[in-house]
Amino acid sequence: MTYLAPRQGLFAIILLVSFCLQTLLLVISTDQQLSKSRALKGEQMVAQLIDEARLSLENKDRVSLSVIANRYTSEQDVTRILIKDNNDDILVPVGNAPMQQGDTIRQIATNGDAVIGSVSLTLKDISKGEIIAMQWPFVIGTMLLHLLLWLIYGYLARPTKEQINALSRDVEDLYREQYRQVDQRSDYRENARENARGYADGASGANDKRSADNENDSTRNSSNKNEGRNLDDNQVTGEASNKTTNTRKIDVHNEVNAYLRAQQNQDAMTEDTGLNADNTSEYRTDDQATDATQNDGRSSDNGTHKVNGSTSQLSTAKLSATRAVDTVSVQIVFHDEFNMLERLAPSQRLPYLALCTQLLNQAITELLKQPLLMGVSAMNEPRFDESGACAVLKADNSHAKVALAGVMLGKLYLMLNKIIHDKHIELSRFALSAKAGVSDDAQADAMTQLLQSVGKKEQMLILLPNAGLKQISNHVQVHSIMRPTTVYERECAIFDGGNDSMIQRLADVRNAVLMIEETDE
Repeated sequence: MTYLAPRQGLFAIILLVSFCLQTLLLVISTDQQLSKSRALKGEQMVAQLIDEARLSLENKDRVSLSVIANRYTSEQDVTRILIKDNNDDILVPVGNAPMQQGDTIRQIATNGDAVIGSVSLTLKDISKGEIIAMQWPFVIGTMLLHLLLWLIYGYLARPTKEQINALSRDVEDLYREQYRQVDQRSDYRENARENARGYADGASGANDKRSADNENDSTRNSSNKNEGRNLDDNQVTGEASNKTTNTRKIDVHNEVNAYLRAQQNQDAMTEDTGLNADNTSEYRTDDQATDATQNDGRSSDNGTHKVNGSTSQLSTAKLSATRAVDTVSVQIVFHDEFNMLERLAPSQRLPYLALCTQLLNQAITELLKQPLLMGVSAMNEPRFDESGACAVLKADNSHAKVALAGVMLGKLYLMLNKIIHDKHIELSRFALSAKAGVSDDAQADAMTQLLQSVGKKEQMLILLPNAGLKQISNHVQVHSIMRPTTVYERECAIFDGGNDSMIQRLADVRNAVLMIEETDE
């Protein structure tokens, strides 16, 4: 690819200004030279006219004076000749001075010492256009010279491939350095909060286990005590070691994926440690059967531990970061803080929901025509109700980017809803803002809760395993939720923007959907 020279337009403006100034200086200098030559010529003509007309002027012969004056007005530069007697009365006015004005040369006619009259000769002004017309070879040559300079600059000053590559590397390094500093600070703050929370949870869990062991059996032997202490110490040590492994070098494009992956591994290991501790306490309570009341209490505790263990296994399965992404659920809900949709009359609510449904289905149809999303298809035809709508996309082959399709669909509908919302508000009609959530089937219920708890207006939440995050990492930018309070909030990411190609594709699809909408209306 051939690039233009830097600031070639500015250089063209400079050359144009130079050409105009050079032409102006040429006109001014030529005007001064012609003015001097015309002044000398006019004085000579007046002196010669006085010599020829002296006798006729003494006799005040108007006819002779007119004949003599007409010979001089035939000159191209002379516009008017005015001859007066000694009483300053006009004898002969010749020429068309009212139409053409210029410099006037006046001289008194004498005969010896006696004044017999005066002669005034007016020379016409020199036109700037006439000067340029006389100097047209110089003007044309100067213009061609400036044009040649512009072409030479455009050829010689254009950047080489080495300069372009060096400039691109410098820009990329600067971009990465700026974002690396900002993201490192935010990630360090998140790690510090997680470490503090992990230490507090580990210490409180260890204290609870020790107090429960002391109340249940005071005759526990020293070997069981050592086993409990070793188990608690290993749990705290394991959690601390898992926490400290979160500090790492952050990459601009993969920082969110790495952070989510580390958090998922940490949660899985914590749940496994909890299961081991529960099983150990279960074995202890089974060995001690000295008191019936204590056995009943321990049995109820063991049942609770078993339920918690199964729940932890289910949660760990849902949060597994290694599963494949075959289907993606795109949930779109209204941002209705005051429950206005429920209070709306059916005659207005139903047409509005039908419009939203039509927009969403047309968006799915037009979006899946993109070559980038080849192999992705829709599993349902979503319909809007008071709680929103849910579109399910599936991958027909292993190369289909179903996660990217879900993110693009969520962002596309938010763009369409923004336009419809602004237009309805402008026309004083009812409309609501929307928010979207993208997840796989295993975490669809968790995404519904996240949209209700942390979702904001015109915002899109993303809850996907590593395979889905890898599909979108080269196309979109995301950031984590600040100060998460649950595991799902820590795993969730917020859509922060996309690259130019994806945004342009979404804009084209949005325009296509709106054109279909206008045609239907």
